[in-house]
Amino acid sequence: MSSGSLWCTLGDMTNEVMNLAYEKAGVLQYSKEELKEILKNQSAKVIDVRTEEEYAAGHIPSVPLRPMQELPEWVNELDPSERYVFVCRSGGRSQKVASYLKENGFEHVANFEGGMLAWDGELETES
Repeated sequence: MSSGSLWCTLGDMTNEVMNLAYEKAGVLQYSKEELKEILKNQSAKVIDVRTEEEYAAGHIPSVPLRPMQELPEWVNELDPSERYVFVCRSGGRSQKVASYLKENGFEHVANFEGGMLAWDGELETES
């Protein structure tokens, strides 16, 4: 699938985001600038898949935690028709979660490329 046809299919997921996203192993990848627009426009549900400890140390405000290691416990809470972007420390675990969901019938899943290591926006910490 070319990136042009991908944007025809998922264009409303990014709303006004510039066409910078690309696919990696069949999963759409978003930059930090694109993720900021997605959060601003609420055009997809963003989920952090890191551990509780990582999340407590600093996470994107309003982004819920659903640890990857607990995926079997929370996957049924997700709606396959919704749009999701997954976040982790560097983009590896979130890529795996997105790939798994895509293989299991979720069409609109994406990964935050570079993860929290690339994030330069606001952070919340848990005390």
